[in-house]
Amino acid sequence: MKILFRLLSFLSAFRWQAAFAILLGCIMIASNMALLGMAAYLIAAAALAPLLVTLTLPIYIVRFASVSRAGSRYLERLVSHDVTFRLLAQLRIWVYSRLEPLAPAYLQEYRSGDVLTRLVSDVEELQNVYLRVFSPIIVAIAIGLLTFGLFSLFSPVLAWTALAFLIVTGFGVPLLAGMLARGLGKRQLALRAELNAHIVDGIQGVQDLLACGRASDQERKIAKLQSALGWIQRRMAFITGLQQALNDLLMNLALWTLLILAIPLVITKTIDGVYLGFLGLVILASFEAVQPLGQAFQFLGHSLAAGERVFKVVDAIPQVRDAAPAALLPAGHTLEFDHVHFSYSPDENEVLSEINFSVSPGKRVAIVGASGAGKSTIVNLVLRFWDPTRGVIRLDGQNIREYALADLRKIVGVVAQDTYLFNDTIRGNLLLARADASDNDIEQALQHAQLADFVRQLPRGLGTWVGEQGLRLSGGERQRLSIARTLLKNPSLLILDEATANLDPVTERDLLAALDVLMQGRTTLIITHRLINMERMDEILVLDEGWIRERGTHDQLFKAEGLYHQMFNVLHPGAGMGQHTR
Repeated sequence: MKILFRLLSFLSAFRWQAAFAILLGCIMIASNMALLGMAAYLIAAAALAPLLVTLTLPIYIVRFASVSRAGSRYLERLVSHDVTFRLLAQLRIWVYSRLEPLAPAYLQEYRSGDVLTRLVSDVEELQNVYLRVFSPIIVAIAIGLLTFGLFSLFSPVLAWTALAFLIVTGFGVPLLAGMLARGLGKRQLALRAELNAHIVDGIQGVQDLLACGRASDQERKIAKLQSALGWIQRRMAFITGLQQALNDLLMNLALWTLLILAIPLVITKTIDGVYLGFLGLVILASFEAVQPLGQAFQFLGHSLAAGERVFKVVDAIPQVRDAAPAALLPAGHTLEFDHVHFSYSPDENEVLSEINFSVSPGKRVAIVGASGAGKSTIVNLVLRFWDPTRGVIRLDGQNIREYALADLRKIVGVVAQDTYLFNDTIRGNLLLARADASDNDIEQALQHAQLADFVRQLPRGLGTWVGEQGLRLSGGERQRLSIARTLLKNPSLLILDEATANLDPVTERDLLAALDVLMQGRTTLIITHRLINMERMDEILVLDEGWIRERGTHDQLFKAEGLYHQMFNVLHPGAGMGQHTR
């Protein structure tokens, strides 16, 4: 019930529109009851050949009810769906806004397909709370009371009998269906999420699957999940069919029961016989209000399960929180790590231990080491994707936790080896760095990134679509586009994380020259394992298993003949101390 009330709380912003839609729903069914009931009365009364003037009011009621029924049905659909779509839009925005602070620290525990299902399918499932659950229940209660009051004018026995059939149909049958479908909603959502996750994984890794000859294995996994999902769907279809059959049975039983009870009252003159058809068609029309409740309770189970899945993610406490109030960013940008330790979870070993270093504007510090040494984790800590387990990261002497996340990330530019490119145009991907950049700014950034000639050769130029994850471009082209985006941002604090890893030697040489100009006057942190241009670094930190094992300039570390010396000789055999690596 807690989840249900929480879902209904989102309706508060649309309470008047929702109330109007419910009123229209009541008018629609009441008009149908009046239309059928008064039509039956007119036929019966006309058979007695009365004066036409005595049938004037019933005739006008039938005409008005027919128009009211059509108009209210149209308006009810219009208003209720408008409310539903507005509510759905609000929910999507709210869920996405709650997901953003969780990325990437918390969301890495979920598969991308599962997150996609929660954000799209599960959120869409929540629309049923209003459209197929909340509104139909209120309408059914209102029409049930109206039917009870109407039949009370003729006989209390008829009134209670009609109400009993409506209650059994509206709540008894759904309760039975709910017992038969217990747990199916959760299982369906879980299987659907797993199926989507496998499909997304299969599409993203289709080239590797084909290359390894394992495409058939992926097909079998998807077929197995689809088979399990199909079984649940068939079971739920059977339950839905059973509900409809029971609804029709109870509706016809209600008609015959009320007629059997009313006929003796007609014989004893307690009820005028002209109303017998009226009573029969009114009870049939009233069932229009309770028949959707079977589906409503079925959708309620789905919606509660979907709500539970959504709230499980959005209610998570972000590991990184924005500062309140936020401090103003300083003019200078000296970056300092002070006794920093970090582990991704409390039960795991530390990825970084006792990290101490400082980078001031105009200086270049390189962090080198083998893969898995913890180099990229330092980038994540600077961007505050995670916060240190212990220790402090400072910017001009102040803890970076004191700055607003948006302000901090605005001054940091990262060129990473695996920078994500969106399925957009080249221009669109570049403008992520600076939305107000002019064509001249873009041209200069492309020129410095050695990408201008390539873009000019494309038929659509900057309007060329790069494809999903930039797959229409080569690895080197994607990397240069990433560099151009960072150049366009013009950050004060520059981080190069294996920035030239995917480039050929010639392009790498030209690009390093451009980056050398870009680094002038900036606080620069270079993370690499290739040990290129190390003689230009003001300090080199050798990271190994999360610890800084060595530190110093290229010449100092080479003379020490330690870990750095070994790495350098492996990467550049035959190169001696003082020899340039480029």
